[in-house]
This record gives sequence, structure tokens and C-alpha cells, in this order.
Amino acid sequence: MTIPILPLLAPLIVFAASILFLAAPGRRPSILPQVAEIAALIALGLAGAGVVQLLASGQSSFSAASGIIGFRLDAISATMTLLVAFVGWVVVRYSRFYLDGEAREGAFHGWMLAALGSVLVLVQAATLPVLIVAFLAVGLAMRRLLLFYATRPEAQRAAAKFSLVWGIGDATLIAATALIAFAFGTTNIAEVNAAAQNGLPLAAQFAAALLVVTAVLKTACFPLHGWLTEVMEAPTPVSALLHAGIINSGGVLLIVTASLVEASTAAMAALVMIGGFTALFGGVVMLTQSVVKTALAWSTVAQMGFMLLQCGLSLWPLALLHIVAHSLYKAHAFLASGGAVQAVLQSRKPGPIAAPNLGAVLRSFVLALVLYAAVASTFWLVVGPKSAQALALGAILIFGVAYLVAQGLAETAPKALTVRTVRASVAAAVAYFTFQTVAEMLWGPSLPAAPTPDPLEWALITLAVITFGLVAVAQALFPLWAHHPATAGLRVHIANGLYLNALLDRALGGLKAPQTK
Repeated sequence: MTIPILPLLAPLIVFAASILFLAAPGRRPSILPQVAEIAALIALGLAGAGVVQLLASGQSSFSAASGIIGFRLDAISATMTLLVAFVGWVVVRYSRFYLDGEAREGAFHGWMLAALGSVLVLVQAATLPVLIVAFLAVGLAMRRLLLFYATRPEAQRAAAKFSLVWGIGDATLIAATALIAFAFGTTNIAEVNAAAQNGLPLAAQFAAALLVVTAVLKTACFPLHGWLTEVMEAPTPVSALLHAGIINSGGVLLIVTASLVEASTAAMAALVMIGGFTALFGGVVMLTQSVVKTALAWSTVAQMGFMLLQCGLSLWPLALLHIVAHSLYKAHAFLASGGAVQAVLQSRKPGPIAAPNLGAVLRSFVLALVLYAAVASTFWLVVGPKSAQALALGAILIFGVAYLVAQGLAETAPKALTVRTVRASVAAAVAYFTFQTVAEMLWGPSLPAAPTPDPLEWALITLAVITFGLVAVAQALFPLWAHHPATAGLRVHIANGLYLNALLDRALGGLKAPQTK
């Protein structure tokens, strides 16, 4: 078996460049900022070469130190390495101009590259100890980036919260690794997944639970999500870099240990409940935000919750697709957020909004579900049957389109709007099943298939579909009760995230990070 040498060179190149900056972290008006971009571009080229190596020679791995250190090249690692390298290169290139003239520009480039290199190690790790070291390195680099403006109290608070939550996640991952080593006698991820298919001993059951806790902490899920909404105190490139495998690293952890996590019914149930609630909570709060970057942060909270829901439903290829798609569009959204207000002001103002009544909303949901069923049946005949979990997730997604359909079915809506919204519903359903098919082709062979749901899983699936449906209906009916006096107070409470972040501040006793010069 060949050694995955090409993608392994990517983090080495990035780390080498980071040392140039961190060795003298002051402002660097010379050619060195270009070195950061060149290093990131080389890493991207090596990541692409890794994909070519995978297609030409198949999967490969490398191990040393009696198997404690290990790296792998497979469909999952190649995808994530290419994604991280691409987003990292874009962010580093953007930072060259965004930070130009800052007093600590060199330190910023150095820690950005250090974070990027650490994530590149994380997504290629073949053993749990390497994962732990990568997570620790990411936490260190992110803390320094959050403290770029170290005299700001808000930046100190954000860094303190991040370090606390991320550090607890590191501790739970270390504990899970110790339990896995005790249960299976190995920390090699592939060997652990293979052994888990024969059942989990008690120690491994606890390890699976700790892996879920780690993922929840790393993805800023409810209720310890507050640090993510305060990352806005750091320069904008930091927010974008978060989506290069950092905020979604918990999802990566679950995906690479999928067989182990899936063997624990309790772990999967926890992912469905925590992920589903976080998705709903983050999505509702996002709608009340007036600041662009804060709204994007709450959107990320919701998206990470939805990703954990996908993992809990055993839709591993879709969860990986979600990571790829979300990373690309959200990183772009943060980098483009500076011009968002101007773009809205220059856009053509819409006419009066067609507010649907209860009858129009109900008809829209029925119509959307009928169209979804028709598309699903067509794919069933052409491609093959879909799992109950996949069908349920598609129904949840189509509820969002039903909201648009409701606007088209309002009494005052023009016929053209009705036609467009119906087309949107069909297009969304077709796109969902198309992307699902592609994801299963790319990553399905490397991940466990969704099992037939047992009674508990059926109950969780039903609860998720009903809950998301009710929230979507309430959102569609919002124009009817938006001006009620009680709504103003409710909006304030929701906009503040029901004050959970304030409660965390109080629990920490005003904890602050030490200033960094």
C-alpha cells in the first residue's frame, strides 16, 4: 500500500510558513504576507494531488510509533483536505489585504496558518491520539486569533468561553480515547470501527457517549453555543476560517467514527434530540438578528445542529455533504458581509408582501408534500429505494420550501408568483435526491448504511418531522400575528437567545482571558 505523502506535505508546508511569521510577529510590510498565500496555495495543490493519488492508487495509510501516529488517505479525508485547503487559501488571500497596516499583521498570518495546518492534520488523522493533538493545536491557534484585539473586553470574554468549551471537548475526547483503547486494545480509527460492528462492551458505550459530547461542544450546539456568537470581535477572516473544518470538526469526528457511534442507540438518540433542537433554536434566533455577522453566526449554530441531526439519523454521506456545502457558502458569506448592507440598499425594493392566511398555509404544505412524494417516487423507480431516515430528512427540508409556496398561494399573490413557488418546491425535491445520490456514490462505500429504524428511532423520526413542520407553519403564519403587542416582547427574548449566553457569563463569574501583547 502506498503512503499518502502528497496530502501529508500540505500541513508541513503551512506550518513552515507560519513559523516565519510567529518568529517575528510584528507588522510585516515586506513580501512575507505573500508567503502566507503561496504556502496556502501550495497546500491546495497538494490536496488536489492527494485526490489524484486516491483515484490512481486507491486508499492508503501511514503509521509510526507502534501505531499511535497514523494518517490516512481515503474518500473522506481527501474530500475534507481539499475543502479545508481551498477555504484556507481563500481566507489567507483575503487576509493579505484585510489586515494590511495592522500592527500585529505578522502574528495574525502566523496563527492563521497554524490553525489551517492543524485542521489539515485533523482531517487526515488515522488514529485518535493524532486527532487529540490536532484538536489541541486548533484550540491554541484559535484562542490567539480571538485575542488579536487583546485589549477589548468582548474579545477576552469570547476567547475565555471558546477556550473553556473547546477545552472540555478536548478532555472528553481524551477520556473517550482511553476507554476505546481499554475496550478494543487499539486507537486506530479503522480498527475501532471494524471492532464496533461486533457490538460494544460497556467501556465502548461510554466512549460513544463521550464522542457525542465532544461533537456537541466542538460544534457550538445548545446550550454552550454562546462563544460562537461572540467570535465577531475577531477580524472577519477568523469567522470565515472557522468554517474550514473548525466549527464542523465535531461532525468530522462523528463521521470518521461512524460505526462506533452508530452501534450505540443512546448516542444516536442524543444526536437527534440535541441536533434537532439546536437547529430549531438557532434558526428562530437568527431571524430576529439585525447585525449581518451575528445573524450568520446564529445560522451556523442552526446548521451545525442540523448536521448532528443528520448524523443521528445515520445519514452519514449527507452529513459530509452538508459540511462541504455549508463551509463553502458560509465562508463566502462572512467574507462578503462587509458589502451586504450596501447590496441590500441598492437592490430593487419589492412590492407589497402577500400574507397567506391559515387556509393558504395548509394548502401550501399539502401541495409541497405531494410534490415531494411524486419526486421521491420517481427517484425510487429510477435510482432505487431510499431509507426512512432519508425520506424524513427530505420532508423536513421541503417544509422550508412550503413556506415559499404559501406566499404564492396567498389570495393577493399574482399567478406568476404561484407558478414560481411551485417550481421551487419541485426543484428543491429534485436537488435533494440528486445530491443524496451523488453523496452516497462518493462516500457511501466508506460509511455505514442507514439501518432499518427500530421503535425508538421511529419515534424520534416522527417527533423531528412534526416539530420542524409546526415551526415552519408558525413561520409562514408570522405576518398574521407579527404586530400583536405580545410579539414585540417575545422578539426581544428570542433575539437575546433566551439569555442563555448571559447565564453562562454569570456562571463563569465574569471569566476573562489574560491579555496578549
